[in-house]
Amino acid sequence: MARGHRSQIKRERNANRDTRPSAKLSYARVSVQKACFVLDAIRGKNVNEALGILTYNPRYASSLVKKLLESAIANAENNNQMNRDNLYIAECFAGQGPIMKRVRPRAQGRAYRIEKRMSNITIVLDEK
Repeated sequence: MARGHRSQIKRERNANRDTRPSAKLSYARVSVQKACFVLDAIRGKNVNEALGILTYNPRYASSLVKKLLESAIANAENNNQMNRDNLYIAECFAGQGPIMKRVRPRAQGRAYRIEKRMSNITIVLDEK
């Protein structure tokens, strides 16, 4: 049952931690499917190229992902002292968040449920 002292367990857990710069947006009011269309377009690209793609992408999710990418770039420059020109998008993914359930009135006293979906979007950068 006992695996060691609490501090030893924490040391082991923190040793396996990912040190790549990242940014996460929780509870974004866009569905996972719609966010993934934008994320697929920038996955593996250079950050400057990805910002250009996001600037001229007409989808709503692209504005959210652009702000998130700029935050990840700032984290890389300030926290990890990385050069902006060498950064690329190593990972980007969206996971399902909570769902807001709403009711829409229909004919003959019935009610249909509307599900307003949210997502958690994560971007991880790395240096070439």
